[in-house]
Amino acid sequence: MSAPSTKPVVTEREAREVAEAAREQDWRKPSFAKELFLGRFRLDLIHPHPMPPEEDAQRGEDFLAKLRDFCETKVDGALIEREARIPDGVVDGLKELGAFGMKIDTKYGGLGLTQVYYNKALALVGSASPAIGVLLSAHQSIGVPQPLKLFGTQEQKERFLPRCARTDISAFLLTEPDVGSDPARLATSAVPDGDDYILDGVKLWTTNGVVADLLVVMARVPRSEGHKGGITAFVVETDSPGITVENRNAFMGLRGIENGVTRFHQVRVPAANRIGPEGTGLKIALTTLNTGRLSLPASCVAAGKWCLKIAREWSAAREQWGKPIAHHEAVGSKISFIAATTFALEAVLDLSSQMADENRNDIRIEGALAKLYASEMAWLVADELVQIRGGRGFETADSLRARGEKAVPAEQVLRDLRINRIFEGSTEIMHLLIAREAVDAHLSVAGDLIDPEKSLGDKAKAGANAGVFYAKWLPKLVAGPGQLPTSYAEFKREVDLSVHLRYVERTARKLARSTFYAMSRWQGRMETKQGFLGRIVDIGAELFAMSAACVRAELLYTTEPHGREAYQLADAFCHQSRLRVEELFGRLWNNTDDQDRKVVKGVMSGTYGWLEDGIVDPSGDGVWIADATPGPSEKENLHRPIR
Repeated sequence: MSAPSTKPVVTEREAREVAEAAREQDWRKPSFAKELFLGRFRLDLIHPHPMPPEEDAQRGEDFLAKLRDFCETKVDGALIEREARIPDGVVDGLKELGAFGMKIDTKYGGLGLTQVYYNKALALVGSASPAIGVLLSAHQSIGVPQPLKLFGTQEQKERFLPRCARTDISAFLLTEPDVGSDPARLATSAVPDGDDYILDGVKLWTTNGVVADLLVVMARVPRSEGHKGGITAFVVETDSPGITVENRNAFMGLRGIENGVTRFHQVRVPAANRIGPEGTGLKIALTTLNTGRLSLPASCVAAGKWCLKIAREWSAAREQWGKPIAHHEAVGSKISFIAATTFALEAVLDLSSQMADENRNDIRIEGALAKLYASEMAWLVADELVQIRGGRGFETADSLRARGEKAVPAEQVLRDLRINRIFEGSTEIMHLLIAREAVDAHLSVAGDLIDPEKSLGDKAKAGANAGVFYAKWLPKLVAGPGQLPTSYAEFKREVDLSVHLRYVERTARKLARSTFYAMSRWQGRMETKQGFLGRIVDIGAELFAMSAACVRAELLYTTEPHGREAYQLADAFCHQSRLRVEELFGRLWNNTDDQDRKVVKGVMSGTYGWLEDGIVDPSGDGVWIADATPGPSEKENLHRPIR
């Protein structure tokens, strides 16, 4: 059977319905972040800070010791950057070490590490070479192991997980040349044919795809008799006839990653390789990403730690006007930002990861906030390091080495981190995703009121339900523990963090009130106010980070010798964060959103075309989006399995 020849034509409403159907509809477990957006500061959900069982911690520490030795003796990050490739010997060594099976259960040959120690391992190996961190995380966080762990059959787990733990590399294939965060337009097809599916289509930015042995592929199954159809997930063997890796993509950063373009032409996939029922592919992908996204904050934490180390060492060695530059306030404030932010990012990562391990809470918002916040803040941290280093920050490590100075790859870290604001949901998409979850309670009781297609009867019923909900909810946003000077007294040590927790409680209520006011004002147009929603989410992210930082500081105060210093870092971070929060609140209602829309309209209509005069465009020829018409490949297969 042949694949459909045309791409799906999808309206805005249909695209929204596909995304809505894919998200988890129910909240069966508590969520600290969800409560925060509703104006309820549930400190009891995160304090005392959850801790891993001693056995899990010991297993994790033992592996970290082996991994550290491997990174120090076998990994040459500069070589990987220079040659834009991880040596096969390094990959083989990682396989022997068990690094490809960190998240896979021991009964399938994996190491069975917790999310906490998996992230610590990614941070460690990523500090040696970010490309290796991506290789391992793409394989385990979104590749075959994670969706099979959550949705695979027992037979699938027994077939594929032992391979993924020791020998095989996996990749996740969703994006297409003309399809990114709008999966309703997915064009790759999987047509049923007896006990098989016939796969046709082209996938773009397939991280690990160039070297992968196994793929998780999202494809559209057409509706037919006996087939529900819809976007569906499959495990695909890369040595199947009809699969061609047509290009190994190159990027401004992460130069060693094996990311490509993969074409499927009449590829036969057994129905036994389908993950879950037909039509559940997007739900599988989104659920996988709930914890899978935590691998990106791990790399951000590693970068923050390295930036702090270099900033400290360099700022002590470099003198300006008679004293080390660290003692000049203009530089010192940057060092303070790097240190405080790194402390907070690690607090957010460890808290979210431990919550994922305990499985007592729904962490879909926490995981998304961790990814969003870490990717944005780590980029700022790296940018500040480059500024502190001055001209040397702009200079490559190889150039520094060639003229006899310490080969510090500051500019590389900046390049490597930039993709995190795009990977696994761009910042803009994360804002919308988190905002949708944050207002879920409101839409559950009042959604029909703002839906233009609902009948008057449905609207009346929704109005009655909303009246009951808001009559109970709104009065609780007026006052709370944040107004009592004795609240959270256990966080008052030599440094007083209780003041920041009271601020979080008060501000969470203010955030919830602001959201309610906006919904009352804009109603059905609320979803178009993406600037407003983004600021709401950013405020929530800061409040989550402040909470995590305080809780981590208290944990370290009671368990580690540097607890006093942890309190100091948490205090500095919270003061910095509060300034950002106040600015965001100011911009909720006083911003340039209306003016920006007018300018955009003018730009797109050509009104400001004269502004582009006086330049030459160095871009090469070609189309904006490559042709992805199904059919046989006309290119050499660049697939390069590592054995």
